[in-house]
Amino acid sequence: MHADMTTRPGRTNLLQIALVLVCLGGLAVAPFFVYPLFLMKVMCFALFAAAFNLLLGYTGLLSFGHAAFFGGAAYFTAHAVKVWNLPPELGILLGVVGAALLGLVIGFLAIRRQGIYFAMVTLAMAQMFYFFCYQAPFTHGEDGIQAVPRGRLFGLFDLENDMTMYFFVATVFVLALLVIWRIVHSPFGMILKSIRENEARSTSLGYSVLRYKLAAFVMSAALSGLAGSMKTLVFKLASLTDVSWHTSGEVVLMALLGGLGTQAGPLVGAGLVVTLQNYLVALAIPVTVIVGSVFMLCVLLFRRGIVGELLAFVEARKTR
Repeated sequence: MHADMTTRPGRTNLLQIALVLVCLGGLAVAPFFVYPLFLMKVMCFALFAAAFNLLLGYTGLLSFGHAAFFGGAAYFTAHAVKVWNLPPELGILLGVVGAALLGLVIGFLAIRRQGIYFAMVTLAMAQMFYFFCYQAPFTHGEDGIQAVPRGRLFGLFDLENDMTMYFFVATVFVLALLVIWRIVHSPFGMILKSIRENEARSTSLGYSVLRYKLAAFVMSAALSGLAGSMKTLVFKLASLTDVSWHTSGEVVLMALLGGLGTQAGPLVGAGLVVTLQNYLVALAIPVTVIVGSVFMLCVLLFRRGIVGELLAFVEARKTR
C-alpha cells in the first residue's frame, strides 16, 4: 500500500491540497452541526496518524510503538496540569517535550535496525513503557489520571467551554499540519524520501542516514505527543489505553486506510476509523470486527489506500 505520488508535480499535488483544504474548511462550521467532542477526537487522532505517516509514509520506517509517545505525552500533560497546576499551554509543551525525549531514546536504539527488526524494537520499547505506566505511582495504574482540568489558555480563554476548546484544538491541528507539510516539502523532506526509496544510494551520496532517520523519528514522536496532550485535555483523562499496543495498531490502520505518503490520507483514515468506533458501538457485532473488515476490503480493493487510489486514478487519466 505504498504510494510515491507525492513526488509527482501537477494535478495530483493540487488534488491533495484541495482535499486537505476541503477537510480544513469544514472545521469552522462543523461544531454547529456535529458534536464538538467527537470532532475533537477525530482531529486528535488525525494529527496522530499524520505524525505517524511522516515516519512510515515519507521515511519508510514502520513503528509499532507510537502509542508510547501519544500516551506518554497524555500522562505528562495530565500530571502537570492536575498535580502541578500548570496552565494548559505549559502542560501541552511539557507533553510534547517529554514525547520528543522519549522518541530520542527509543529512536536511538531502534534506527540501527531495519525492516521487521526495527518494528519489533519499537514494539518492545513501547511495551516496556506501558508496564512502567502501569506500575508508576503518578499514573494511578488502571484508573489513570482522571478529572484533568482544562484550565484557561494564556489566562484568557476558558477551555472548560467545549466550543472554546474546539477552536483551540482546531487551531493547533491546522498549525501542526502546516508544520508537517513544511517538513515534507523541505530539502530535509526530500532526503527522507530518498532514504525511503533507496537507503544505500542516499548513503553513497554522503548523507548521514542514521541522523536523518533519528531526526524524523523524534519529529514524529513530538507531533504524536502533541496529539496525545490535546486528547488528554479534551477528555480530561489519561489512561493505559493511550499507551497500549492497540493504540499503536490503530494508528497504523488509519495511515494505511487513508494512504501512505499522502497529505490527506491520514486525515481520511483517522476520520473513518473514529467514526466507525463511535457510531457503530451500539451494534451487536464488535466494532473491531467491522473495522477489520473495512481494512480487508481496502487491502483488496484499494492497495494504495483511499486517497492513494484516488491520486493514482487522477494520474492515470492525466497520462492517457
